[in-house]
Amino acid sequence: MQTFKTTGVCAKEIQFDIEDNKIKSVNFIGGCPGNLIGITHLVKEMEIETAIAKLKGISCKTKETSCPDQLAQALESYLNQ
Repeated sequence: MQTFKTTGVCAKEIQFDIEDNKIKSVNFIGGCPGNLIGITHLVKEMEIETAIAKLKGISCKTKETSCPDQLAQALESYLNQ
């Protein structure tokens, strides 16, 4: 299980598992439950690079980031380890 501390969003943390370059599970701590549960279901079994391409750069209202963008950053951080 990987853990990523978020910044600039309501969710405080993202926990995720990767296996064979695919997302096996994602859990957001905090944030908007319905939207975040939806995101976790959509990215399950998705290739890491595909998820990053789809989620990176999404903003939330007036914020420069969002929970999906933070997940993309978490996945990028995982790839750069």
